[in-house]
Order: sequence, then C-alpha cells, then structure tokens
Amino acid sequence: MGWGPDRWRFYRLVGHEAGRVLRGAAVRATSRPSALARLRPTGLVIAPQDLRTSDATIAADIYAGLFVFAGRALATGGRSPFDFAPPSPQWGEELYGFGWLRHLRAAESALSRSNARAFVQDFMAGRGDQDLAQRPAVVARRLISLLCQSPLVLEGADHAFYQAFLKLIGRSTRSLDRALRRGIMPRDRLVAAVALAYAGLCCEGFEPVLRRGTRLLHRELTRQILPDGGHRSRDPGFAKDLLLDLLPLRQSFLSRDIAPPEALLNAIDRMLPLLRLLRHGDASLGHHNGMGATAADQLATLLVYDGALAKPLMHAPHTGYARLEGGGGTLVVADIGAVPPPAYSAAAGAGCLSFELSCGPQRLVVNCGMPATGEEMRELARTTAAHSTVCLADSSSCRFLALPQPSVIHPLAAWLKRRMGPIVVRGPAEVTVERGSDAAGAAVLAARHDGYAPTLGLLHERRWRLHPDGALLEGHDGFVRDAAGRGGPAEAAIRFHLHPSVRASRVGRGVRLAGAGAPWLFEADEIDPVIEESVFFAALNGARRTEQIVLHLTAADGTRVAWRFRRLPD
Repeated sequence: MGWGPDRWRFYRLVGHEAGRVLRGAAVRATSRPSALARLRPTGLVIAPQDLRTSDATIAADIYAGLFVFAGRALATGGRSPFDFAPPSPQWGEELYGFGWLRHLRAAESALSRSNARAFVQDFMAGRGDQDLAQRPAVVARRLISLLCQSPLVLEGADHAFYQAFLKLIGRSTRSLDRALRRGIMPRDRLVAAVALAYAGLCCEGFEPVLRRGTRLLHRELTRQILPDGGHRSRDPGFAKDLLLDLLPLRQSFLSRDIAPPEALLNAIDRMLPLLRLLRHGDASLGHHNGMGATAADQLATLLVYDGALAKPLMHAPHTGYARLEGGGGTLVVADIGAVPPPAYSAAAGAGCLSFELSCGPQRLVVNCGMPATGEEMRELARTTAAHSTVCLADSSSCRFLALPQPSVIHPLAAWLKRRMGPIVVRGPAEVTVERGSDAAGAAVLAARHDGYAPTLGLLHERRWRLHPDGALLEGHDGFVRDAAGRGGPAEAAIRFHLHPSVRASRVGRGVRLAGAGAPWLFEADEIDPVIEESVFFAALNGARRTEQIVLHLTAADGTRVAWRFRRLPD
C-alpha cells in the first residue's frame, strides 16, 4: 500500500528532523566544550531511595545465572550476562539499566553484595553490547540505578573499586551531557535531565551538574507534562515510571537542604491524580498508548503519596482520557485524545474512542495492551484492531512509520525510523468531546474523531451512557461523512476485546460474560454479535489467548449501531 495522502506529511517530518540534525550540528560546531567535560566526582554524599519493589527470590535466580527481563529469559550457566547477546532489545535495556540490582539488595547478604560488585566490575571492564548500553535512555537508567544502589555495591569494597565506581558515574554523566548537546528525542531528554539532577545531588564536586540538570528538568517538565498531569506521549507506563524517579528526586533535594524546582513539585501534584483516573479496581492501569502489564505494587506505592482518600481525576482534556463511574464498582476508562506529536508517538496506539470496562476487581472489556518484547507483536498491539473500538476497512485510524515502503520513500523512511522510532505519521487530529449527565443521573460521554477521514472520508462517533447503579452501560457508534462529503461505504468491525479471565458464550442473540464476579450480558440492536479469538499482550506472564465480541457491518454516512453491557444477578 502506498503512502497516498500521507506522502507530503511524511516529507514534512523528514524535513523537520533533518533541520533539527543540522541545527544540532551547527550548535556543536560553534559552541565551546561543555564545563561538564572536565568534571570528576570526588565522592558520594547521599543514596536516593528506590521506590520500585524488590524481591529477594529474584536475587536467588540471579545467583543461579537466570536473568528474566522484559518477558525473555537467559540462563548464563555461571558466566557473566554481559558475555551474551541480548535475547531482545528490551531485555538488553533492562540488563544495562541495572535496575535489577535492587533485588540483590533485598537479599541483604554478603553474597548479594559480592555479586553486585562483580556485575558492575564486568560492565566497567567493557564487556557486553556497548552500542546498546550507551543509548541515552539506558545510560540515564543505569546512572539512577547505580546511585540508588550504591550502598549495596560499595559496602565492603576496596578503595580501587570505589574510585572506579566514581569514574563510571562521571563517564555516564558526561555521556548524557554529550547526548543532550547532540539532540535526542524528548522522552530521552526528560529522563536524562532527571539522571543529571540525581548525579548532581548525590556526588561531591558536581555542583555544575546539578545546576545543568535542574535547568533541563525545569524546561522539560514544563514542556512535556500537560496541565492535567499527563505526559505528551499519552503513555501511562512512561508517566508511572517517571513518577517513580521524580518522588525520590524531590526527597533528595530536601535531603541536601535545597529547594526542589517548582516545575518538579507541580508535575508530581498533577501526575498522581491522572494515574488514579486510569486505575481500575484490580489495581492495574488501562492499556492505552504503550501501556503493558502493571506492576500493582509500584502503582500502590505511588498512590500512597497522593493520599489514601484522594479522588481520581474524571476527565483529562489535555491528555485525552475520561473516566465514568457507577454503582457496584463499575468503571469505564475511555481514550478520547488525538494522536501525540510525532516526536512523542513511538509507542502510541491507534485506539481513539476505545474503552475498557471493569466491575470491581473483575476486568471485562480491555485493549490488548503492549507486550514487553517482540517487535512484530508490539506493532500489532498498536493497530486499531487491537483496541476495543471501531476498525474500518481492516485498517488503522493511524498511519505508522514502518518498513518496507515504496522505493522512492524507503531510504528516507529507514533514516527517519532510525532517528525517531516507529512514530505515527498521521492519526486523529481533531477529537471533539462532550461530557455530562442526563436527567436520570447517568454519566454520559460522547466523542468523535477524524482518523479515517483522509483515507475513507468517514468520521467515527461514539457515545457511552453508564447508569447510576453501574448495572448497565449503553453505547452507540455512528458514522458521518467528513467536511468534504467524501464518505462512502466501508466494511466495519466494532470490537470488544475481553480479559483472559472472562469466558464468553452465546445466549440467544446476546453474549454472556462469566468471570470472577457477577455475569454480564452483551447485546446489540439488529446485529448478531460473533465471538472471535483475540490475544491479551499485557499479562504479567506474557501474551495470553482470549476472546473478543465483534459486530460486523457496512458503515456509511448515517449508519448507527446501539449496543449494551448489562450486569445480571449472580
């Protein structure tokens, strides 16, 4: 399939990125060497708290030579993990990020401390995939991890190892400074700024690093954290991981008797309520725009900082999410946002007007979620068909930068993808939203998006109505021509992906859903639903088979479909 109406948008992206590369080269050519290039830390003064949960049983696996990261496992047979090629890029990022040191710290033994020093020593000796290890996001994660776990690594170490450790901290800091001067993607810039602030607070003689990190942190938080607390990527997982770093960073400023930047305090205060908006009754986040499996203990740790009685945000208009609550713990979380800017969209999904439905701890309707690893599966998880929304003409409402492409564009596409990742070239740009309640007290949400307008000339409308008692969710999907009046008939599939714990069975013209809680009944007007196979990528133990309810129809201007989920007596 050719680029069609997206061709000129693609060329504009190439031109924009090429201009950014040239501007970065000009800045490097005319600027003086960075003051950070000559700095060396002289000692460590604090070790920030690591809020990520540790597990001593994982330390036992590491002792045995079993390293399980990002859904992949590697048995080293007593050799160093740095002697092996990573099973996947995500696995390698976890290994070289050294976040797993926290599990060794949890073991609280001389063996764990000795192992930690040995692994750090292996890395300092230059073993492993250094290209992967020197990616800015990996360097930033490693710097934060080493500073947080420095008591584990340095307890009982000799002077030579301590000096080598400080040199590693200094090299990592200079590497991030160089990457920032070259120009890197926005998410990496923000993580790098956090890491520089950590280094400046933890190390003696790093006052210039702290000043630079604080300036960058203020700038990037102001740019990237939206007024309602979401990140510009709209990725809940990135926001969660960012908060796990920002909260200890705030405390580190206070520990050094330094006032935290105002942008840091404001970002934390805004981000925590947004996580509550996306949180379901089973303590997991909704699977939107790059979100995979939720570490429930990490989320619980974060929400403690927001107060046990804090109320969730109900509508995040800037980030593009909304929450409907009914009695009995019934909850709807909907994606009502436009596609993120290209530089932030490498993990974004084509799930506009998708939603997830839960009742208490029982997840019912879900999106497929992002798998921890596997490029093909990750690309599949971003398509519209992997979301609980309408898919037109078996295509996605977003156009992703993927290969191969037509020969004229292919070299440019390959270059752009290396620079920016699998970004979204085109997607829903205008999403209109109405929210309120009706005379019966039911919560009502209605939205429309134009993601299919450039290719099919149709706009998709969806309306949700959740009754006050939470026992009935009514939905309507509709289609209208775009402003140019081009919309012709197109085959449509309205998909409702089910959580793996739910079993679906036909009951008359409806579908009965049975799980751990009360059963539910799905019905649609004038269309018989069918039950088809699906896959849930976001399970903690890897992808799992599941099912989906699908309504097949031909969509044209004026087509309307009504459907409903009704909670049945136990």
